[in-house]
Amino acid sequence: MAVAVEMLNISKFFPGVVANDNVSLSVGEGEILGLIGENGAGKSTMMNMLYGMMEPDLGVIKLFGKEVRIQSPNMAIKLGIGMVHQHFMLMPNLSVLQNIILGKAPTKKGLIDTKEAKEKIREIMDTYDLPVDLDEKVYQLSVGEKQRVEIIKALYREAKVLILDEPTAVLTPTETDKLLDVLRLLKSKGCAIIFITHKLREVMAITDKIVVMRKGLVTGSLDTSEANTEGLSDMMVGRKVNLEIDRKPYQPGEDVLEVKDIHALNQRGLPALNGVSFHVSRGEVVGIAGVEGNGQTELIEAVSGMLKPTGGQIIFKGQDVTARNVRQRRESGMSHIPEDRLKMGSAVNCTIRDNLILNRYYQKPYCKSGILDNKKLHALSEELCKNFDVKTPDSDYKLGTLSGGNMQKVIFAREMEADPDLLIAAQPTRGVDIGAIESIHHKIIEVRDSNRGVLLVSAELDEILSLSDRILVMYEGEIMAEFKRGEADERTIAVYMTGAKRQGGDDDEK
Repeated sequence: MAVAVEMLNISKFFPGVVANDNVSLSVGEGEILGLIGENGAGKSTMMNMLYGMMEPDLGVIKLFGKEVRIQSPNMAIKLGIGMVHQHFMLMPNLSVLQNIILGKAPTKKGLIDTKEAKEKIREIMDTYDLPVDLDEKVYQLSVGEKQRVEIIKALYREAKVLILDEPTAVLTPTETDKLLDVLRLLKSKGCAIIFITHKLREVMAITDKIVVMRKGLVTGSLDTSEANTEGLSDMMVGRKVNLEIDRKPYQPGEDVLEVKDIHALNQRGLPALNGVSFHVSRGEVVGIAGVEGNGQTELIEAVSGMLKPTGGQIIFKGQDVTARNVRQRRESGMSHIPEDRLKMGSAVNCTIRDNLILNRYYQKPYCKSGILDNKKLHALSEELCKNFDVKTPDSDYKLGTLSGGNMQKVIFAREMEADPDLLIAAQPTRGVDIGAIESIHHKIIEVRDSNRGVLLVSAELDEILSLSDRILVMYEGEIMAEFKRGEADERTIAVYMTGAKRQGGDDDEK
């Protein structure tokens, strides 16, 4: 088997940080390499150098045996390297077709030859079973469809090496299985694939060999056949990871949130919530399970004040807050970890400190007569970085310099610092490594055990089952079933997630 990519003795330095320290890895044609490690371990930095988004300070990159200097993504694409980023690089207001051919459009008599482009793209879609409507605008697509577009875009550019950075972080279990099938097919056709993920089950299922990184160093390199999840997690984190969380006995108190017959529309003006009713009590975690796109996003936005319902009521701590705005709800004790940390949870061009103090900058003792007390705000942000293990030399660095998982820790720290009566956590561990998952899960149970309520939405069924005291299953904007902890497993819940059943007197087929 010919070696497709060799990265030899690669080092990359940033002010105060050694991102990669003498790292070497290789992947052959028709081979899948799993690249795993904690957030901030240096995985994405390595791949950004392979894709030409930055250059190594030391070391050599070889492509199909030839030493190369990759100075830009355009150069990487010309060399046959494609990359599907964790946060998709698509133009939302352009069509799928326009996104795919952008920068490489076939022409005829000086005009874009859309017929030829569509023929080539449809051949790719048919070969790899990647269906998508070429005429749809990207903003209209589901997350899974957007990822298909990214993969098609790389294949359209004839990528021989494909890098996938956390490709399943935003996918449902069904979409994940579909993606793994596509990768197996690509592998069979000789494509070299580098698969960055935190999900050890997927690493074990799809890869041929594994490289483990921690703090910029390689801590393990082995064939997948020799690996096990416990050993890999030890190499990633440097210690035993415990996702089994001790919790106080389930003794729910008074309702902290009551949602009554809520109706709402989605961004397209179509019904998204159809009479949803439930409650969250103090001392419990209520988990919402469901395939993404079935009203969970609109439900969270309605509860947090970001979306105005078309009908129904939201009662928080005994008060009707349906007409209250986001700040009013937050000041009354509601915190929200949004599902999209880049779009609505953070400001990546601002500092870590700026993002951490969004709850506090206008309040005493951090602000007096409209003047910020920067010393106190800095002390607060440094303390939060320390308490939530945000890997940064200083909170004055831009948030965008952090890995996705460390960004999530910043958002979690900010929302927890508000000491909420209700914590709304939407996809709280998306794109987060196993060590950070352990920490976040403990913090969620800490809120529950301190007699406050948690509303949890997650595409990870094992997370819902692990953390929830009660589980609600959503399908097409309705609650299909409710289970107490221990009453249902993944298979049972999956039936209701597809709409095949609605819970009732006899669980009749719909």
